[in-house]
Amino acid sequence: MFQNIEIEFKNMLTKEEYELLLIKFTTAESRVITQENHYFDTKDFALKSEQSALRIRQKGQQYEMTLKQPAKIGLLETTQKLTEEEATLAIQEGRLPSGAIEEIITKIDIKFSELDYFGSLITKRAEFDYKGGILVLDHSIYLNKEDYELEYEVENEQLGQKIFKELLNQYNIPHRKTQNKIQRFYNQKNLLKK
Repeated sequence: MFQNIEIEFKNMLTKEEYELLLIKFTTAESRVITQENHYFDTKDFALKSEQSALRIRQKGQQYEMTLKQPAKIGLLETTQKLTEEEATLAIQEGRLPSGAIEEIITKIDIKFSELDYFGSLITKRAEFDYKGGILVLDHSIYLNKEDYELEYEVENEQLGQKIFKELLNQYNIPHRKTQNKIQRFYNQKNLLKK
């Protein structure tokens, strides 16, 4: 198990903006990787009501379960490595593995056994070092929907925000209020229910 504070800035992109930035920042050694996020919550969205989220991410043959919780600045991420068998049991049978994340969720009075699998979101991701942070271009596919997003992960919130604003201005990209992936996933799931 490991924990870190995630400070990132996000902005939705049009397909054209995404493709422009991909061309501008792609280098010979950069590559687009595919990852799949599998989301979990209780039927009444107990984690969401705590402004938290739980996912299992698959990148190649590696699996990790991450709990995101609000922090004073950014989000506190608690990550637990999983075996392929543990990930498969969680996704296919709803049997999440015990460990540090179970302990944290139990402490906020949510029954770990009541967490259900909600579905998956596939992201094609390109990452680049950019002015002391990591610039991320994401093309996400989920529930018959596609979207494009720019993220900038930093350690210094104020400096990161300044650099991110300058980048958007440089490429004439309007600032757009952007929800995180799990919120967009849940919004789309609710639309499909109607």
